[in-house]
Amino acid sequence: MRKKDDTLRDALLDFAREIADTEGIEAVNIRSIAKKAGIASGTVYNYFANKDEILLTLTEEYWKQTLIDMQDVISAGSFCGQLQEIFDFLRGRIGQSGGKLMHSLGNVELAGQARMVSMQSELEAVFVRLMEQDDGIRKDIWDETFCKEQFARFLVMNMTVLLKARASDIRFFIIIVKRTIY
Repeated sequence: MRKKDDTLRDALLDFAREIADTEGIEAVNIRSIAKKAGIASGTVYNYFANKDEILLTLTEEYWKQTLIDMQDVISAGSFCGQLQEIFDFLRGRIGQSGGKLMHSLGNVELAGQARMVSMQSELEAVFVRLMEQDDGIRKDIWDETFCKEQFARFLVMNMTVLLKARASDIRFFIIIVKRTIY
């Protein structure tokens, strides 16, 4: 059996991303990727079981990059200001190709949700780090039951709900956070 070439795998993902960006996600399929790569369709199947696996991989990579890019937009001095910046940034990204990719995962929605758990964990870690940097947050509120990690998980869950609902105003959410930790 031939060893898989990671360079070719990455190139196939690049071609899939290019097709999605220029022709739309519905145009992404094994044949179109193979044609763009100048290889047989069967070769694509050596790397990906089907179109859904390709879209799932693209979605995961997109959100990993989004979390990296998000660090550059966080500039507010307070944790609540940073929450607003993060929400606005993520809402914008969902409106771009990231949201379209997520909506294309109909056949593998459960697998996509499982992979997104790691993204949520990374976002929770960002929230904990940002809370630790905000000297205005009361130190006496944390204990083994109400800890920063649990609060960050609560925030990510609620922010996810707000993003899915396409909320444009999260002032009430921010007020709840302020009244809880300051």
